[in-house]
Amino acid sequence: MVKTRAAKTAHISVESISVESEYLERTVLVNLYLPKIEYQPEQLSVLLINDGQDLLKMPFDEILNELYSKQEIEPLICIGIHCGPNRKMEYGTAYSADYEGRGAKAGLYSKFIFDELLPFVRKKLNAPSFKDKSFAGFSLGALSALDIGWNHASEFRKIGIFSGSLWWRRKGYEDGYDDENDRLMHLQIRKGHFYPWLQFFIECGALDETADRNNNGIIDTIQGVYR
Repeated sequence: MVKTRAAKTAHISVESISVESEYLERTVLVNLYLPKIEYQPEQLSVLLINDGQDLLKMPFDEILNELYSKQEIEPLICIGIHCGPNRKMEYGTAYSADYEGRGAKAGLYSKFIFDELLPFVRKKLNAPSFKDKSFAGFSLGALSALDIGWNHASEFRKIGIFSGSLWWRRKGYEDGYDDENDRLMHLQIRKGHFYPWLQFFIECGALDETADRNNNGIIDTIQGVYR
C-alpha cells in the first residue's frame, strides 16, 4: 500500500503565506508548520527557521510528523522563512557587514522579524503571545539566527546553529585578519553579557569542509553548503 502525503503528515499541517516587507523591499514567502490539535497559541512555543526553502528538501514535515508520532516533542509552531535573492546581504550580523560588505541588510532583516513577520503571524493565528520563541538556521542562516537571538536575548530561549558561518569577519586574510579580533559574532559575544536562560545547540556536518587553515581543530569556513 502506498502511503499518501496526508498519511505521512497526520500530525501537522503546512501552510504557505506571503508577507510584504517594507524593510526588505520584497515579498517574503513563509511556511507555517502547525500541529493538528486543539490548542491555544499562547500555550505553544515558536521555532523560527532561516532558509525555510530548504526545509522542503529534508522533508521537514515528515521529520516533524515522526517526532510527534513518537511523542518526542511537545506541539509547537514552526516558521520556515524563505531567503530572498539578496541572501548574503540580509543574513549576517547587524553589528557590522563583513569585509566584503556582505550582511549590510542584516539589521533590516532583524527589523523584519520583529516588526513585520511576528506581528503578521500573531494576527493570523489570533495569538497575542507564545509560550517561548527559538531561532535556528543553516550556515549563513545560522549566523543570522545566532546574531538575532543573542542581540534580543529577552525574546528567545533557544538558538540552533547548524554548520554556522562563524568565520564571518571584518578583515580578509590578506589584510591582517586575526582570529581573536576580527570574527564579528565572536566579538559580540566576547563583549556581551551572560544570559542564563539562553540555550544553544551547535552542530557541524562531517562533509562541510576539510581546510583547517590555522590548525586549531576548527573549520573556519564552509564552502558550497548553503553559502
